[in-house]
Amino acid sequence: MLDRYILVTFLKTFFSVFIILMFIFVLQTIWLYISELAGKDLDVWVVLKFLWYVSPRLIPLVLPLTVLVTSLMVFGSFAEKYEFAAMKSTGISLQRAMRSLTFFILALAGIAFLFANNVIPYSEYKWQNLRRNIAQVSPSMVIAEGQFSQVGDDFNIKVEKKSGDRDQFLENVVIHKKNPQRPNGNYTVIIADNGELVSSEGSNTLSLILNDGHYYDEIQVRNPQKQKSQPFAKSYFESYTINIDLTAFNSTDIEKENELNNHNMYKINELFVEIDSLSNSYTKDIEAFSDNMYFRSGFSKLKDTRPKEKDSVAAVNSILDIYNPDLQLSVATTALNNVRGTLQAVQAKKTEFLLKTKRLNKHEIALHEKYVLAIACIILFFVGAPLGAIIRKGGMGLPMVVAVLLFLTYHFIGIFAKNSAEDGSMHPFIASWLSTAIMLPLSIWLTYRATTDQGIFDIDSFLQRFSRLFKKKETASE
Repeated sequence: MLDRYILVTFLKTFFSVFIILMFIFVLQTIWLYISELAGKDLDVWVVLKFLWYVSPRLIPLVLPLTVLVTSLMVFGSFAEKYEFAAMKSTGISLQRAMRSLTFFILALAGIAFLFANNVIPYSEYKWQNLRRNIAQVSPSMVIAEGQFSQVGDDFNIKVEKKSGDRDQFLENVVIHKKNPQRPNGNYTVIIADNGELVSSEGSNTLSLILNDGHYYDEIQVRNPQKQKSQPFAKSYFESYTINIDLTAFNSTDIEKENELNNHNMYKINELFVEIDSLSNSYTKDIEAFSDNMYFRSGFSKLKDTRPKEKDSVAAVNSILDIYNPDLQLSVATTALNNVRGTLQAVQAKKTEFLLKTKRLNKHEIALHEKYVLAIACIILFFVGAPLGAIIRKGGMGLPMVVAVLLFLTYHFIGIFAKNSAEDGSMHPFIASWLSTAIMLPLSIWLTYRATTDQGIFDIDSFLQRFSRLFKKKETASE
């Protein structure tokens, strides 16, 4: 009967807190994505479906917080009403009182793991797919700030900032234009200081007017030797207009299945394969770039590495001295251009490798997060339950404040660690488990203090030590 009473009390509070927190986080999600939903004449069921698909991705936040808040409230209420005192008077310890809940939390952790591995990847795909289809209803919504967005079939557009009542004004525009005759690669790049999206009502054509920019087009030649120099054409323009066909946008199917993939859409077995593939590809890219830079340096052409005998006729102070004075400027200019080209290539590859590193690290973090969710539920329960028994306060007041502070600390440590792991400053494994690992000793310490009927901080014992110290000093002075 005791186990049933504790379990029923815990479950009632658990589901109440879960519903309240889920409602709060869903409202926050609506506020976050209101710009993508408002003003597009969407049916109510489309908006509800959007919220339904986005809800599972909130579980890694809501579930651990629910466990922490519920355990604090329930065990704090038991201690406040002297129910724990009654249990202890009959020989029932805190561990015995927590037994039924321990089995429930272990079962909940298993369900959370299965949910994170199966439901969240599926809902993530459906949400991203629906979000992309909704975005197609308004072309300006497709163009996101700070990242490349595909507009139509031939353009990938990146802008630094959007403004205007319809987000029609763009700043620092970068466009990769695809060529149907050369589908593999982006051979045309357009960079402009600003631009504007213009479209007539009912028209199937969107005009993108660019101002003050450059047009780069990589030239493909049949001669392999000439192609090694990577020839390209560059031109400047004050105003340049790109017309984009909106037929596909105006006939958008909300239910269309797109080919999407990111680290949150994979299960554990798929993540292992993807991480292995990305790691091998990254290693091959580094080796290929290393070989390419070695070839460009010209060292591979040096057949004879033996040191040459010194010229006894004349000595030169610089390698330029062996050339005709008329050619020295040309040689120096060519060498300088080669060095600049090499530095640009290195800088471009550095950025590319950084993006690949981030992508690989995100996949590794996504893998560990599936395990972290289950373990976090267990550890946070053993933080909240003994802490509630110690503070002896139930209800939505002090327990809620303590739970929120603990969870914010736990959550922010995890966010900062994962952000550091994305750029390689911290290993993804350490970043994923850091906040949980910090909470583990805290849970052990609180459980020990609660089972031995000790408070979090024994003020009387602390003051007694100081009084003893002062008494010893007075005795020594006498």
